[in-house]
Amino acid sequence: MKISVSGVRGIYGGDLDLHQISRLTRLFASSFIKPEGNCLLARDTRPSGRIIVQTVLANLMERGINVYYLNVAPTPMVFREARKYDAGFIVTASHNPMNWNGLKFIIKARGIFEGELDFMLRNDTSSLSSIDKFGNSFDAVSDYVDEVAELISKSDQNNNTVKVGLDPGGGAASGYVDQLFEKLGHKFYCINDINESSSRGPDPTADSLSELCMLVKTSHLDFGFAFDLDGDRLVVVNNKGEKLNPDITLLICVAGALNLGMRKFVTSIDTSICIEKLVEQYGGKLDYSKVGEANVVNKMIEVNADAGGEGSSAGFIMPKFNMCRDGFLASATISSLNRKVVEDCLQFASQYVQIRSKIVVDSSLHMKLIDKLYENFKKESSEMLSIDGLKLVMDESWALIRPSNTEHAIRISVESKKNGIQSLYKKISEKVQLAYEQIK
Repeated sequence: MKISVSGVRGIYGGDLDLHQISRLTRLFASSFIKPEGNCLLARDTRPSGRIIVQTVLANLMERGINVYYLNVAPTPMVFREARKYDAGFIVTASHNPMNWNGLKFIIKARGIFEGELDFMLRNDTSSLSSIDKFGNSFDAVSDYVDEVAELISKSDQNNNTVKVGLDPGGGAASGYVDQLFEKLGHKFYCINDINESSSRGPDPTADSLSELCMLVKTSHLDFGFAFDLDGDRLVVVNNKGEKLNPDITLLICVAGALNLGMRKFVTSIDTSICIEKLVEQYGGKLDYSKVGEANVVNKMIEVNADAGGEGSSAGFIMPKFNMCRDGFLASATISSLNRKVVEDCLQFASQYVQIRSKIVVDSSLHMKLIDKLYENFKKESSEMLSIDGLKLVMDESWALIRPSNTEHAIRISVESKKNGIQSLYKKISEKVQLAYEQIK
């Protein structure tokens, strides 16, 4: 089981069981929600979500908290709607495999920060006082889809009807994202809807998306949009039926924000350098944060940023609208852009290539491995950043080696010009593997 600012994730029935669900729910409730407070609750479409939601619901009500249940709902909807409540709670493992599940915590309409997570985990549920009055449960509804459509319609640069393919992967975006594109007035085709068995995995960044690519190509669509299981990640397929890498998705969204006059951005430290260069061309400023949605949002609040996100997860964040990765906002933003803006972004990004991978490493060895790698690489880099793992900067190339927030793994990301990417990745990955063999 992994517990981080990205939430709690584990294999249901394995390291994540109902006892752990109860314990963590009570910790969250006792740390951040007063008795008789209100909490929004939702889940994604994982089969184990039904029983976990009932456990969460019972534990929140036992603490005297009123629970408003959205049922199956995409994560960005829950974050946006949670502004009206004391807290929010989502039963989801996001893009992890289907046998996983987990919990996302929301306070102040944002994810939990590192200090708040530490405070929560230090609490002792065994000493909790009894509550005189149980909470109640209610059904909840949201105007989120209307709010996205209204925001985007004001900035739509297209005079012609846009045609898109939608692939919610059988996840929580199903039934909602088609409503959004209907309200935007776009023509759409939907595959892998909630009533169908999905032909792909829960993570569109890792899947080939062959069905969506074929749909876009054969139907002559402008875009294809694929969502992860809880609807916060987005991957784009271009009009040639080619899957774009996650950093390009974020680049196009940032271009849209720049065209709206936004100039202050924050991205995670593993994001493509082309986004920083684009922002600089417009006279803007970009700050980096640790990887993890909550870390990006924390930095955004600190510097009062307009927009940004995580390149590795194709996560676009516009904090004044929603303080989380928002796949709905990202897809609507991209579909509203002038075609030349999109083409310019693709051309600009084509100079750089990224490779992202991971090696399985137990979390207990993460920091020991990072410390060893610091010594191994310090003579080879013009600059080394340690705000999240270890980032090595080498002219217009970089490599990031960092502990995963969601898995027992070390993530390796490298970026360079096309002719140097393979040799850079081979050198970095071999040194990481060798260092791991030496410490385990």
